[in-house]
Amino acid sequence: MKKVLQYLFEYKTLSRAKAREMLVNISKGIYNESEVTAFITVYLMRTITIEELQGFADALMELCVSVPLENYQVIDIVGTGGDGKNTFNISTLACFIVAGAGQKVAKHGNYGATSVSGASNVMEQLGYRFKSDSAQLQKEVEEAGICFMHAPLFHPALKAVGAIRKNLGVRTFFNMLGPMVNPANPAYQLVGVYNLEMARIYNYLLQQKGRAFTIIHSLDGYDEISLTNDTKVITQAGEQVFTPEQLGKRMVSASDIYGGNSVEEAAKLFMTILAGEGTWAQNAVVLANAAMALHCTGKYNNYNDAYLAAIESLESKKALNALKKLQTIQE
Repeated sequence: MKKVLQYLFEYKTLSRAKAREMLVNISKGIYNESEVTAFITVYLMRTITIEELQGFADALMELCVSVPLENYQVIDIVGTGGDGKNTFNISTLACFIVAGAGQKVAKHGNYGATSVSGASNVMEQLGYRFKSDSAQLQKEVEEAGICFMHAPLFHPALKAVGAIRKNLGVRTFFNMLGPMVNPANPAYQLVGVYNLEMARIYNYLLQQKGRAFTIIHSLDGYDEISLTNDTKVITQAGEQVFTPEQLGKRMVSASDIYGGNSVEEAAKLFMTILAGEGTWAQNAVVLANAAMALHCTGKYNNYNDAYLAAIESLESKKALNALKKLQTIQE
């Protein structure tokens, strides 16, 4: 590790193969905590290259516990996190609305490293028990329309660096990796990124995979459709900028989408919104993200049709019922 660190400290970059090797070694516990922290810190000081990110993703997918869900044509809705905005769990709520609309979901998530409540925090608080058994996850997708995969159970490297990431409390390259390493290899992906540079990198990487994708970035820094500003939307077909009014019928303020000060508060807010009792602004933001995910699948004529399907899922309680069903499968 010392040779590699010295190499990186000289502003050099790793090849795809070397990046893969480093992350494989980290997941095997070959390096001590100080060495791994120093390695992670390098990428806080400079931009990660596409080759390095590909190598790290290669290692995670090579070592991961795979979940064969190809027959279900699932979607994942995920933000890179690390935008520092501490919103409520918009992507996870959107997943349940999408599931309620009939599109199967395989949600890949983790504890919040830079926010109060990540997807795993809120799911755990709601009584969901993390698992990596493929048969159980398939049953969840079959019966509830959605399964949840807690990333460290599937990726040894993420488990190995979990404490370090939490102690650092800042965005690291692992935030960038999350959307690239869903163990179910989803057919569709809605990916939220926190800056335009990451949008460019993801556009390149997802084009290589050849799957249907939509990348979203709120121009004021959110890694989701926040409706606090215009949103850049990138797909295989190109890129466009949409206004809050186009995507969510209205503009909202940052305070409208604040996520609270604790996991308990976040979970309470989650259930309030899923029960259809959220504020106009909260509902609008969740519906916009769910609609963009549904539109990504190509199963709707246009975005507005997808938005109407999202509204129906929330108002009819189908989204809430997807969560309730998921909770009963646990028992």
